[in-house]
Amino acid sequence: MVQRVSTVAFEGIEARAVDVQVQVVPGLPNFLIVGLPDKAVSEARERVRAALVASGLALPARRIIVNLAPADLPKEGSHYDLPIALGLMGVIGAIPADALAGFTVLGELGLDGSIAPVAPVAGVLPAAIGANARDEGLICPAACGAEAAWASPDIEIIAASSLIQLANHFKGTQVLSRPQPKMYERETALLDLRDIKGQESAKRALEIAAAGGHHLLMAGSPGAGKSMLAARLPSILPPLSPTELLEVSMIASVAGEIKDGALTARRPFRAPHHSASMAALTGGGMRARPGEISLAHHGVLFLDELPEFDPRVLDSLRAPMENGEVAVSRANHRVTYPARFMLVAAMNPCRCGHAFEPGYACHRGRIERCTGDYQSRISGPLMDRIDLRIEVPAVTAADLILPPPAEGSAEVAARVKAARDIQAARYAAAGLRNIRTNATAPAAVLEAVAQPDAAGLALLRDAAVTMKLSARGYHRVLRVARTLADLDGADMIGRLHLAESLSYRALADDSRRAA
Repeated sequence: MVQRVSTVAFEGIEARAVDVQVQVVPGLPNFLIVGLPDKAVSEARERVRAALVASGLALPARRIIVNLAPADLPKEGSHYDLPIALGLMGVIGAIPADALAGFTVLGELGLDGSIAPVAPVAGVLPAAIGANARDEGLICPAACGAEAAWASPDIEIIAASSLIQLANHFKGTQVLSRPQPKMYERETALLDLRDIKGQESAKRALEIAAAGGHHLLMAGSPGAGKSMLAARLPSILPPLSPTELLEVSMIASVAGEIKDGALTARRPFRAPHHSASMAALTGGGMRARPGEISLAHHGVLFLDELPEFDPRVLDSLRAPMENGEVAVSRANHRVTYPARFMLVAAMNPCRCGHAFEPGYACHRGRIERCTGDYQSRISGPLMDRIDLRIEVPAVTAADLILPPPAEGSAEVAARVKAARDIQAARYAAAGLRNIRTNATAPAAVLEAVAQPDAAGLALLRDAAVTMKLSARGYHRVLRVARTLADLDGADMIGRLHLAESLSYRALADDSRRAA
């Protein structure tokens, strides 16, 4: 007799169906797992054996073969424990043989027969979505039940904390109720823009970046407030839409970062240290986990001290910044993760940190050489992909003495939301429902939605020659100008919108030429 149990293997955030086939045949006592398992799956033999003994069951003194099909698909992770154990329980008659039909099963076992005793297993939400697409139910750990319930209100979910609970449920002596989805109820308060005195031009750039989803680079002296500005960006971003919430949560689920099965509508804010490796930032490792840029999907990736990052690591961001996804290739497989993030970076103008400040003498020699050496760690192609590049001046004592500004995050967030609503309606009307912000609008679409008036077109034509804009730079200027027009509620891009958009590009270009 062969007992079949359905489970999944993860390729990126996609859950691929795996058929667990359990057979007990005559022969010397042995427990084999075949089908390209990794170390964690191979070790499932001992966890399953101990969990069954703790539950009052004993493995038959025969040859046990577990096949994970398809055999050419790599199997990674500890979530194969539960389907293997339930398959064995079906073979020996501990549960009805047909009880597992129509269910996808995943979960890690403890030696005492508990399910996911230490931490919830990763990937429950994508597994539940995949099971729902196949018209199957889901059997998962109790700690993951609320997370799985987000897949669909109609999917049947059995969330148990032990093998004994599952056996009793299938025999009808105990009923496990369906878990309900939940959101985080007590989230920490977001930092408010009202805390920042002065820096009005930087706040304006932050609002534009939030409204259009644009990449932003802030350069300024130490203590000017660059990190404070970035930390308050989440407070002016609109909450995730239902579609975005599902996409972000699937990535977090695969990475094992969903706590207590509760989801949050807040946009991700990731701030890796400048010592982060390429695998940590873009994804990878032995099991090809999502990196920081994928965990920042539909949110913010903040890179402080940008030139201190390895230049090769920074250049690995170039393709994801363009196409919104990252491909992680390994010798035996290739996975793709979503990575539609908003890059916000901060840097000092030079290694000393005080270049071009009045009265400052650089101890490294000529300020131009110090600035050039430091900023050269950021490649031109990467800099060309950043829409807004601003200089953040040092805050004076006079600014700090002033009372808090009257306008805070709530007022700015209202304008940002209004601008994003305009963009979402525009691209939905054009049949581009996957485009939500101006920053992600294709170049072909810009010709229709970002057409300047006559005065603006003349300015743009002159600036393109004077500033030597690349084709990418030209389109990014148009995207920012379109966002500025949306903030003003204007249907057409005017000369003032283009002039402001060009100013955010001219600042950095002048700085690099001076260096």
